[in-house]
Amino acid sequence: MGRPRVMIIDGNSLMHRAFYALPMLTNKKGVPTNAVYGFTNMLLRLIEDYKPDYLGVAFDKKGPTFRHEAYTEYKATRQKTPEELIPQFDLLKRMLQLMGIAIYEVEGYEADDILGTFARLARERGWEAYLVTGDRDALQLVSPEVRVIMTKKGISDVRVFDVEGIKNEYGLTPAQIIDLKALMGDSSDNIPGVPGIGEKTALKLLHQYHTVEQVLDNADKISGQKLKEALIKYREQAMLSKRLATIMQDAPVDIKLEDRCYEIPHSRELLEFLEELEFHSIIKKLGIQPESRVSVKTSVREKNVIEVNTGEELRQQVENLIKSSRLAILVTDGCVTIADNPGRVYRIKVKNDLLSQGLNLQDIFIELKPILERQEVRKIVHDGKRLILEAHRCGIHVEGLEFDVFIAAYLLDPAKNRYDLSQLLYEYADLDVDDADAADLYLLADHMRDKLKETEMLYLYEEIEHPLINVLADMEITGFKVDKRMLEQLGEEFSAELSSLTREIYALAGEEFNINSPRQLGSVLFEKLGLPVIKKSKTGYSTDIEVLEQLRPYHELVEKIIEYRQVMKLKSTYIDGLLSVIDPGDGRIHSSFNQTVTATGRISSAEPNLQNIPVKLEMGRRIRKVFVASGEDYVLVDADYSQIELRVLAHMSGDPTFIDAFRNNQDIHLRTASEIFGVPIDKVTPEQRSSAKAVNFGIVYGISDYGLAKSLGISRKQAREYIDSYFARYPKVKEYMERIVEIAKKQGYVTTLMNRRRYLPELKSRNFNIRSQGERLAMNTPIQGSAADIIKKAMNDVYAELKRRNLKSKLILQVHDELIIDTYRPELEEVKDLVVRCMENAVKLSVPLVVDVGVGRSWYDAK
Repeated sequence: MGRPRVMIIDGNSLMHRAFYALPMLTNKKGVPTNAVYGFTNMLLRLIEDYKPDYLGVAFDKKGPTFRHEAYTEYKATRQKTPEELIPQFDLLKRMLQLMGIAIYEVEGYEADDILGTFARLARERGWEAYLVTGDRDALQLVSPEVRVIMTKKGISDVRVFDVEGIKNEYGLTPAQIIDLKALMGDSSDNIPGVPGIGEKTALKLLHQYHTVEQVLDNADKISGQKLKEALIKYREQAMLSKRLATIMQDAPVDIKLEDRCYEIPHSRELLEFLEELEFHSIIKKLGIQPESRVSVKTSVREKNVIEVNTGEELRQQVENLIKSSRLAILVTDGCVTIADNPGRVYRIKVKNDLLSQGLNLQDIFIELKPILERQEVRKIVHDGKRLILEAHRCGIHVEGLEFDVFIAAYLLDPAKNRYDLSQLLYEYADLDVDDADAADLYLLADHMRDKLKETEMLYLYEEIEHPLINVLADMEITGFKVDKRMLEQLGEEFSAELSSLTREIYALAGEEFNINSPRQLGSVLFEKLGLPVIKKSKTGYSTDIEVLEQLRPYHELVEKIIEYRQVMKLKSTYIDGLLSVIDPGDGRIHSSFNQTVTATGRISSAEPNLQNIPVKLEMGRRIRKVFVASGEDYVLVDADYSQIELRVLAHMSGDPTFIDAFRNNQDIHLRTASEIFGVPIDKVTPEQRSSAKAVNFGIVYGISDYGLAKSLGISRKQAREYIDSYFARYPKVKEYMERIVEIAKKQGYVTTLMNRRRYLPELKSRNFNIRSQGERLAMNTPIQGSAADIIKKAMNDVYAELKRRNLKSKLILQVHDELIIDTYRPELEEVKDLVVRCMENAVKLSVPLVVDVGVGRSWYDAK
């Protein structure tokens, strides 16, 4: 056996990386798990890639270290550990214990020092050691025996450093990494270094003088008066920084030789712990399935697998299968499987014998065309929209979708990022398989249908979400016509505007600089012009939009910078971005419409996002001019719900004053202004109406006095008075808001008018801010989610009616509360009447649904 391979992981570093890299995950009890989940995936990947003989995880022990004694400000500026991360350390340690992985934490030492000690032991005993961390300090520990695996971005992107790697990256030896930090300091640990010296200067000095001591001893020879003065003045601070940056290598830890080999046990305790955290994919990776649990999660299932190996066999099976009333069809990489019952599957391999006959996936789709297009053959699928789009590329129109487990999974757990078939089988059918096929899909569909019934969401699935699959697929296939020449001209105008703004900015700054560089911009604003520093980031002065907004009154340059950024964003994202995605075949943009992304039920758009084209600025609104009707004999009809969320709030709260305003077709913002300011409607000023509008929509989103004050530019006291006055005039709204939060806390979720659920683990958070966010979500989700359900119902009805009447006009876009129909001119009046009736009658509320309709050759004109 060769020399032992030892791996020690900096647990604190990787847990923080995982926490910020992954979205907040919780189990059904509301326990946060994202950091543990990310860490565990990284751990398993490291084990697989490096196969260490020994594995340990080091943690910081709570309490001061010698560094705090040497410098009381050490790590004083570090942000407090997030409340949602703190309990996850105990979860991780429990899991590591159950996995048989060593845990190291020593009073008075940091995790870095434990890594340092193992680095020394590796050198002394001839081990091959890997230290895993996200902290660059550890590079000082590299030697011929020791490598550092550095997590760069998040936890998935890593780089391995050896002695040569450090030399190539920095031109330094590992020991000089300490000197580098001594000179430049470290804001994350609050190591001071020498003020004014950044990495570039520090490296230059070390390349010439090698150590911080020699740099300081030669300070009088160094060019640059400011630099020379800083080195002389802060000599002691630099030496203190070197002591703080030096990793200790004498922590009281060791490895016994008999401990070298470890194996993660397949124990009942570990399985139950991982199941409690709902880490199903990790259970699968570990292959944990004790004998006693086979009856619960089984990987063994009897089924008859029929291999289809030739084109002739495929044609024969199609003749048999087309007689079936119900099939499950699953397309995966290199394979299409079809099942006519849960116990029999036909496996058609794309990359096997069929390829040798010249058959590819497209050919297989063409052979399956009679089945795919037959309405009478009801089909169970996983991601039906993708199947429709893939079949469309082969000239096939899929009919007869019966059930899509992908959409069902989204309804049952809308907060998830992925809905893998194997994961769904594990959760809903107690089936633990890696290589799922159509027979498993057949089985899963019945389990999921039962679950939808149990959660009272079967109507939502059957009447709203399932029909929407075809609607969205058709919208993607149709696309939105773009006037490319106009888009190019707009790009030229924006480029000219950027050039003009650049010249103005240079003139106001008194110098040329890279406007897109936060560092250079910060230097101009805060050092040259002396504007007040609002906040700083790790890399220097912050120049984000929040900072710039606060700096507006101080200098004309700031206004121009804000304008420049707005135009640059429009140019890069919406001009250059749109030009790159126009289909050269039909001159249209074919956006992807996502049905399973938002927790509220709203549809989202991507590649490109057509729902996010900015409309606050005239330059942004002009981008809508390039979206045009598909031909000379077509126009765009734009139908938009009027204040749908406020109407939903009126209905759900039952507030009589609110309901009365909508039933009498009053301007709700004027009415609200009249009520909260105590003035007659005809005396309401535009400013009062604007404030009332902010309050109306703010209430829907559970706005606080702080949020309203910021939005309106008023004091918190005045904002609180507005909100209190609002609730005094609409008491049923206040009652509803309080009631829905209590319901959410009691049952763990809220529902929309159509019973869409959103689980709210945030309400159990120990963190006040996250708990408050959960309360706002509880107030807002039933309203926004109900509005989303209504627009989806309207989309289905409009789409079905256009088809039923065999019209040429087509639904091509939905933007939250707005539908756009590419309309054949002779059908214009019919389409306008049809879309209004469908939208206004999508559901019956206690207040009328009102739709505003516009017509034009472009989206801009129609809107």
